[in-house]
Amino acid sequence: MNYFTHGRHYLDDPYFVAGTAVPDWLSVVNRKSRARSKLAKPLTDHNDRTLSAVARGVVQHHHDDDWFHQTRAFAELNWHFTKEVRDRLPRDDGFRPSFLGHILVELLLDATLVEGDPRRLDEYYAVMDSLDPNAVSDAVNLMVTQQTGMLAFFIPRFSAERFLYDYLDDEKLLFRLNNVMRRVKLPYLPDTLTEFFPKARRLVRDRMAELLAGEETREA
Repeated sequence: MNYFTHGRHYLDDPYFVAGTAVPDWLSVVNRKSRARSKLAKPLTDHNDRTLSAVARGVVQHHHDDDWFHQTRAFAELNWHFTKEVRDRLPRDDGFRPSFLGHILVELLLDATLVEGDPRRLDEYYAVMDSLDPNAVSDAVNLMVTQQTGMLAFFIPRFSAERFLYDYLDDEKLLFRLNNVMRRVKLPYLPDTLTEFFPKARRLVRDRMAELLAGEETREA
């Protein structure tokens, strides 16, 4: 799952929403730092409401990723997208096609959900704007494998960038994917890859209900 899919049901609880984003934020600001469920769970009942909400959001993130990645729809779309990407990127037999197949399913699911209710993404970003970045950072540093001082700086930037809107446009989606390629030190993707995006969007849209079949009440 990606940011919007993870957080969209919990917009009445801003620091819970922040918690659902924390594992992905950490993958950007410090790839050696991990917010794991086993570290977050002891804090879910903490007297500090901000800390407990962030911890519950982290637990929810991992719970949702676990069932989502086990759905048949995700496995089949991931395989299909990986094959399509590999066919469109000649001589690329490495990690890039499978990595792209995985994240394309997740980003296009975000896009499909936003298409169905654009105002919900506006509300998501309003929640992000309401956060105290230092409070989130302090909470996260109590549940990570390696502390980081970057989150307080990164969260306002994440909110200001508004890049989740870009997933609705094929050329902007490619731009965002190439930002990811740069971050993980993989080769940039060619413009021709956008030719596949309309088909990929249709496939995700057709199987959205299957992809989300495991959604239920809050885990923590």
